[in-house]
Amino acid sequence: MRTVQLAREHGLSTQAVRNHEAAGVLPAAARTAAGYRVYDERHAASLRAYLALVGGHGYPAAREVLRRVHAGDVDGALARLDAAHAALDAERAVVETVAGLLHRLGGPAPVTRRGSEPISAVAHRLRLRPATLRRWERSGLLRPGRDPSTGHRRYGPDDVRDAHVVHQLRRGGLPLAAIAPVMDELRGGGDPSAAAAALDARRAALARRSRSALAGAAHLHALLELVGA
Repeated sequence: MRTVQLAREHGLSTQAVRNHEAAGVLPAAARTAAGYRVYDERHAASLRAYLALVGGHGYPAAREVLRRVHAGDVDGALARLDAAHAALDAERAVVETVAGLLHRLGGPAPVTRRGSEPISAVAHRLRLRPATLRRWERSGLLRPGRDPSTGHRRYGPDDVRDAHVVHQLRRGGLPLAAIAPVMDELRGGGDPSAAAAALDARRAALARRSRSALAGAAHLHALLELVGA
């Protein structure tokens, strides 16, 4: 098939197909005497696998899997796919951990500044940069107190808890805007359904990615059968 035929099958532009070939996602195409590319079922099968894997694991992982297949490194491709599945499972585990955390810690949090810590200590504990905690504060997700004599931020036990929850939610893939209602509910001042809706939306997104990953694995298997790998 010609470039336009392969592109049309997958709703892509002809340039996108050429880009995928240049990136190693597709094996090198044969050429006619006039220099036109000619693709076959190997290319179509590769593109099906790649696009499905993108939906499940993202562009870098999908690209690396296909590159390794076409380089003859099937074991490496399968290892990369296993790692991508493990990462997806880890994201799901984080979401469920956060759900359990919110359930255990839900309700109004006591406000106390005794035993407070500086921002550097909290950042070190969470393995984050202080700038990240300051950005979360500007977004309204964190509300640390201030030392009256120096004006420096001081994180009490409730503030440390909030930073931990925000960190877990970010690891679970929630954008900052979606975290706000979760934090409101955790502090006892928000709509309980908002926190549940945010987590349910993340679960639904993970389910869609899992389905795409499953389709991608099936298409990859078909490609490996086709090339005799």
